[in-house]
Amino acid sequence: MVQILLSTGFGRRATLSGKDPHSHPNREPVTMKRPVRTVLLAALALCVGCSLESTEQADLSAESAGALLVAHRGASAYAPEHTMAAYQLALEQGADFIEPDLQLTQDGVLIALHDLTLDRTTNAREVFPDRFREELVRGETVRRWYANDFTLEEIRQLDAGSWFGEGFEGVQVPTLSEVIELASGQAGIFPETKAPEVYGDRGYNMEQLLLDELERYGLHRRNADPSTPVVIQSFSAESLKILRLHLASDLPLTFLVSGPAADEWLTAEGLAEISEFATGIGPTRNLLLEHPDAVDLAHEAGLTVIPWTFAARGPDGSASAIEEMAHFLFELGVDGLFTNNPDLFPRTPPEEGS
Repeated sequence: MVQILLSTGFGRRATLSGKDPHSHPNREPVTMKRPVRTVLLAALALCVGCSLESTEQADLSAESAGALLVAHRGASAYAPEHTMAAYQLALEQGADFIEPDLQLTQDGVLIALHDLTLDRTTNAREVFPDRFREELVRGETVRRWYANDFTLEEIRQLDAGSWFGEGFEGVQVPTLSEVIELASGQAGIFPETKAPEVYGDRGYNMEQLLLDELERYGLHRRNADPSTPVVIQSFSAESLKILRLHLASDLPLTFLVSGPAADEWLTAEGLAEISEFATGIGPTRNLLLEHPDAVDLAHEAGLTVIPWTFAARGPDGSASAIEEMAHFLFELGVDGLFTNNPDLFPRTPPEEGS
C-alpha cells in the first residue's frame, strides 16, 4: 500500500491498495438454484459467529467438516474480476461463497470493485478523459480516476470487460445489490470493506451502508438465510470493530492478515486479540507456510482460517494449483481458501500415490 498526496479534489492523504444484463456469450445464465452445501454453510454461520470454547465443540477443519470454496473476485481466472460474468461462472463451478470487494460511488452506492480507482479494469480514461485527479507518486505526477468521484449512473457507462479479453465487451461494474440477488439461494457472499478509512474521511459510513444493504435482503443477521450466508472481511481492524462493537453486528467477521504486522498477529497473543473483534482470519498463503502452527493456534483461539489467494499460474499450472490447495486443506487443516480457479478446488484428499 502506498501513501500518496492528492493534489486535486479532496486534497488529503489517501491510502491506496493498489444487475448486469451482460454475461459470457457462450454460457446460459444461471436460472435454477443449484444444491448448496447447506449443512456446512449453516455450520459456518452457527460456529464462526461465536467464540469456540474448544476444538471438540466445533472442529471446522477441512477433514472433518469439508472446506469452503471462496471464489476470489468471482471466477477471476476465466472472466473479468468483479463482474456478473465472473460471479455467475463461479456459481457454475461450485463456489460456496463469491467475494465482492466493495467501493463507494459518489452517490453512496456500494459497488463490486477491487481498486479505489477505475483505471485498471474499466475504460474510464476514454469515457471521462477530464475527470481525473493528479497525484504525486515517487516524484512523478500521475492521473487517477477514482470510483468515488463518479455517480452510479456514470459508472454504468463504463466497459469493465474488454481489458480482460474478447467476448466480455460491455460488461459493467455491478452493485452489491446485484451480487446479492445473483447469489441468493445459491451461495454465500464474502464482502470486503475496502479502504473504509478513506471513505470515512470523505463522510461515508461504509460499515453502516453495508449492513443497510444486507438488511434490505434480510441478510444482516447471522443464520438469517442458511442458503445465503454472509461473512464480512477487511484488512482494517477498526472497520471490523465498528461492525462488531459499535453497530452490534453478529455476522461472522474475518480479519485479513498481511504486511509488516502479520508476524505479531499470528502469535497466540495476537490471535487472542483478533478473537475479540473477529471470528476468523484470512492470511496470505505464504504467511501460513512461514507460520504453519498458526492454523492450530487460530483454531485454539476460536478463529477460522481461510487463506488467499490460490491460482493456476500459466497454461500448465492447474496440477500444481490443485496440489498446493490440497496441501493447505488436508495437511495444514485450513477451513477454506480463496481461489481464482474455483473449478480446481479439491473437495477430497488426493489418493495415495496419485
